[in-house]
This record gives sequence, C-alpha cells and structure tokens, in this order.
Amino acid sequence: MSYDVAAVRACFPALRAGAAHFDGPGGSQVPESVAAAVAATMTAPMANRGRTTEAERNADDVVLAARQAVADLVAGDPGGVVFGRSMTQLTYDLSRVLAAGWGPGDEVVVTRLDHDANVRPWVQAAQARGATVRWAGFDPATGELAPEAVGELLSDRTRLVAVTGASNLIGTRPDVAAISDLAHDAGALTYVDGVHLTAHAAVDVATLGADLYACSPYKFLGPHLGCVVASPGLLETLRPDKLLPSTDAVPERFELGTLSYELLAGTTAAVDFLAGLGGPEGARRPRLEAGMAALEEHEDRLRERIEVGVRALPGVTVRSRARTRTPTLLLTFEGRDAADAYRFLAARGVNAPAGSFYAIEASRHLGLGDTGGLRVGLAPYSDDTDVDRLLAGLGEWLDT
Repeated sequence: MSYDVAAVRACFPALRAGAAHFDGPGGSQVPESVAAAVAATMTAPMANRGRTTEAERNADDVVLAARQAVADLVAGDPGGVVFGRSMTQLTYDLSRVLAAGWGPGDEVVVTRLDHDANVRPWVQAAQARGATVRWAGFDPATGELAPEAVGELLSDRTRLVAVTGASNLIGTRPDVAAISDLAHDAGALTYVDGVHLTAHAAVDVATLGADLYACSPYKFLGPHLGCVVASPGLLETLRPDKLLPSTDAVPERFELGTLSYELLAGTTAAVDFLAGLGGPEGARRPRLEAGMAALEEHEDRLRERIEVGVRALPGVTVRSRARTRTPTLLLTFEGRDAADAYRFLAARGVNAPAGSFYAIEASRHLGLGDTGGLRVGLAPYSDDTDVDRLLAGLGEWLDT
C-alpha cells in the first residue's frame, strides 16, 4: 500500500514549528489525536477503577482499552499487559522479582548491544543475589549480534537472557527468535527490550519468543510511560512486593498505585493512529500489520537516501551496518566532535542529537567511549525535505 507522508505530517502540531526531527529514537512527536485523547480523559469524570459510578467506569474502560491496544500492537494477551512510569522502572521492578529465586551458581546473560535499561537492572539484581553475569558481545565491524554469541554463554544454570529487539544506538535488529530458542532450550526466560523496535516494525511477541517484552509508548507517538507484555500464566508465578490492601490480580499486582488514566488513553490513541496507517476500517491488528509494513518501507527508503548522501561527504563514518536494522544511523566524523555537528544542525532547525543515548556498553564496544556519535533517527512524519535539510546542514558544517 502507498504511504501518504504529507497526510501523516498534517496530524502533528509540533511540526508547525518548522524543525526537521531526527530525534525520534529519544521520543517521538505526538499526533493531535493523542493529545486530544489525553485532554478528554483529564476533563471527563474519573475516579479509582470500578463499575458502580460513571467516573469509576470511565477509569476502568480506559485501562482495559489500553491493555487491548498494546496487546494488539505486539500480538500479545491483554491480560498480561503491565503499565508503569517507564520501561526502566518496570525492568527494575521485574528484575528484583525474578532475581528473588536466584543464588550463587545461577547465571544471567546480557548483551553489549543493549540500552542500559536492559543491562544494569539485571547486572545489579544478579550481584545482589550472588549470581553470575555473562556478557554477549556483538561484532563492532558489522554491528551484528549473532545468536551464537549468546548461545555459547548458556548453561543449565542460566535463568534469564536480556536482549534488545533493536539497538537504539545503531539500529541493529538481532535474530531475537533464534536467541529465544537457544535460551528456552537451556531453560531460561527471555526479556526483550522492544522500546526501539516497536516504533518501526510490526511485532509479534510469540514469533520473537519473548517471555517478557518491554516497550514505551512515547517512542511510538504516544505519551510518556512504559509497558511490559507477558503471558498471564507467567505473571501469576511472580510475587512482587505490594501494599497489603492492593489487589493480587494479574496484571494489576505489578502496577503500584493508581495508573495515569490520561496517559493510557493517549497510548490507545497512538496505537489507533498507527493502525490508521493500514486503513480506516477492519480489525486493529491486521491494520497495524499493514500500516507498519508501509511505514517500514517508507523509512527504509529515506534511510537509504541518507546513507548515500553521508557517504559522499568527507570524513564521515556510518556506524550502523547490520543487515537488518531500523532507520537509525550513528555517524562519526574524522577529527571532529559529533556534538559540534549537533549544535550546528540545531541552529538550522535540524534536530539530530549526539551522544551514546544510554547505550553505554554499545558505544564503548564500538570504540567510541562514552561520547558515541551523531544519531539520525527517522519517524513516521519524516520526509524527503527533512533529509535534504540534514544532508545540506552536514555538508555546510563539514565545510566550515
């Protein structure tokens, strides 16, 4: 199906300010429909969830709708959708719960490719229990994380493998399904950080083999919060600390305190916007699959344009080289600081930030220390004019 980027862009009020946004991997812009859903929820009668008063029903309906929306987005079970303040917060909470049964001799595997939110919680939880942390590296020359790099670390004492669905730094999409198969053969769970992947591709948690799948709506056009999707059966086996009078039902037992109903309404609206890319009618999941396929084709075309353009510029190295990746490029510059390019472009209304973006292990593994490079990330509202402005700005900076 065709992708009407002009129609998409018209839905984003923030674009009227005139900037070309390549900062989506750090947080996307928001369509009008998402902002309207947040506002409508905040001005409607609301109370703690229940089915007696209108206010209680409104709150309950918002939560249930958001669980269903996220489940449709990743082909999961709405009864296993857990919401929290952020993916980082949820991962810390779940790492403590899962690690409660670990001890000396047990092992957890993390990767050098991951955002630190899918590294440090597991490292610290393992250390607190006396368990061993094993590190899977990726090939700095290609950006590839081979399943064998994880497989060779597994044993019958491996309790969990934490792996990214896509690198937020260089875009690499490892073969999560193959890694999950290896982990499951060893009797381990997989915790997949899908924060970056979910914004760019249709996700099916069963196909990935993800026992727990984490994502963040503010990376896919929604508001700031996090979610983890798992099977209700798995969640039933986990016993988090909670307040005595709070419910023990799944998934609510993992949601500490009252949820932000307005943010959940915005999340549903964001999923509906993505589904709308696949057509106005029909069940949500098929429309999401069609819409995300069209989006992926659009973003890949723009990514290829950028790659061709920057490779024609002197002294630029593209660090994003994996065969399968998101439309996210990390650029470094011979003898020049990427932070200077960031500031130069920003002054010209082109937002492409520099740094390691919490993927500190990946940046170090690439030989870039803690400073990383210039990250260029595409989003549903990116168009050819944005690409033209980026390439012109980089060329101008390199000529200075």
